[in-house]
Amino acid sequence: MASTSSTFRITPSTAPLSAEQRQQQLQSIQFGRVFTDHMAVVSYRNGTWQDPEVKPYGPLSLSPASSVLHYGQAIFEGFKAYRQPDGSISLFRPDSNSERFNRSAARLAMPSIPQELFIGAAEALVAIDQAWVPSGSGESLYLRPFMIATDAFLGVRPSEEYLFLLIASPAGEYFPQGLKPVSVWASKEYVRAAPGGTGEAKCAGNYAASLLAQAEAKEHGCDQVIWLDAIEREVIEEMGGMNLFFVYRDGGAPVVVTPALTGTLLPGITRSTLLNVAGDLGYQAEERRLPLTQVLNDIASGAISEVFACGTAAVITPVGEIKGRGFAQTINNNENGPVAMALRTALLGIQRGTAPDTHGWLHPVALG
Repeated sequence: MASTSSTFRITPSTAPLSAEQRQQQLQSIQFGRVFTDHMAVVSYRNGTWQDPEVKPYGPLSLSPASSVLHYGQAIFEGFKAYRQPDGSISLFRPDSNSERFNRSAARLAMPSIPQELFIGAAEALVAIDQAWVPSGSGESLYLRPFMIATDAFLGVRPSEEYLFLLIASPAGEYFPQGLKPVSVWASKEYVRAAPGGTGEAKCAGNYAASLLAQAEAKEHGCDQVIWLDAIEREVIEEMGGMNLFFVYRDGGAPVVVTPALTGTLLPGITRSTLLNVAGDLGYQAEERRLPLTQVLNDIASGAISEVFACGTAAVITPVGEIKGRGFAQTINNNENGPVAMALRTALLGIQRGTAPDTHGWLHPVALG
């Protein structure tokens, strides 16, 4: 696919951070706290995408009547740019994020954006802000594309005008404690998504609805919430904003299992990637229904040796304890497991260019 980053009008910032200021910001990276000097913006009006631009990062001007503020037409994605050993920069699987972005758009009655514009925005932004891409172990530039409805109209209907934006933030470890097992709370009070709802879409409302359950998890001393299905409140779906994996032992050989996609789970890009990487490492990989009671019994018996979560921001995070009303189950002595660590090492090797990219997942950026 030909790059369209050159179609973006570039308006450089007149007050970018100096090299010294930027380096100071990169010394201690906190996820989502610091942003690069620029952002990409594309407008949708009169049925077409127009005026693609990279301009200085800054506030937006919206009418108080903008549809997004009243009816929640807002979707987003997340993917990363990685510094390669030769100093070049590559995006990881931006085509898959583009495809999922457009599936989310369709579910919320929003227009699709051509893949060449989606990826072109990332290329153009990374090129101008390339000095912001860190090179340390576990570090990357996190890219956040999103679309909001901007029609200044209070009628309940899909907006006729939209803004697509892409911002970037240098990223280190997602969880403040670093790569250590997290504790999770299995919520039976709240559900993330129901059949026929927006569970497959990466829309803002799903995350707003998750915050109360996340607060419940914190009240019980847990880092994250585990979502169960809306009907039985028993079948495991996902963890917070991440997908879950369970490592079974079949005669000593690891079997990596993740909940099957049902229409209520987010089809994670990292989830899909790890199913392939697991096969590359010689593990059997499966997708199936995983009832909570069965999982707890399998952890207790030793049939499940590890549990871990995965996502773009966190990559892989081991789970050391599952708690809920009336139970608390420790996993692998609350330590990082060998299968999770092997998968993490293999995935980061591909992303950072220190291992062969046999699947063609890396998308090089022309830096100029």
